[in-house]
Amino acid sequence: MSESPARHLSAAAEGIRAFNHTSGSVGDDWIYPSHAYSGIGNLSYLAGMLEQAVQQSTRPVMYTYEHGRVLIDNGGDADAKVSELVAAQRDAQAAAAALTAAVQRMHNAVSPMGLDTTGIPEFEDDEDDA
Repeated sequence: MSESPARHLSAAAEGIRAFNHTSGSVGDDWIYPSHAYSGIGNLSYLAGMLEQAVQQSTRPVMYTYEHGRVLIDNGGDADAKVSELVAAQRDAQAAAAALTAAVQRMHNAVSPMGLDTTGIPEFEDDEDDA
């Protein structure tokens, strides 16, 4: 039995919540520029998929609407609400595209960054081997 598409979005949201919780301070696995490079790379990948996810998230409504079956609470206008949804979807897709571009620029900016190990005791042995 497959999971519903909405469950996958819930899992993605949970992953972002966990990242936000664990990345709030530096630690052994979240301290160096290479850690940021990896994290931003994953964020770039995620952001790059949002535009399609936004577009596909409305499919159940559009399917139901195309079959004349959308009802609006209190006798509201289905055409007006679907038009509102479509306009908001276009805005969200444009915002997702802009987010993707910005996060990709972040990833490009951090790409050449590294750690200057000069004078850091735990790295002194490595420097002597070079």
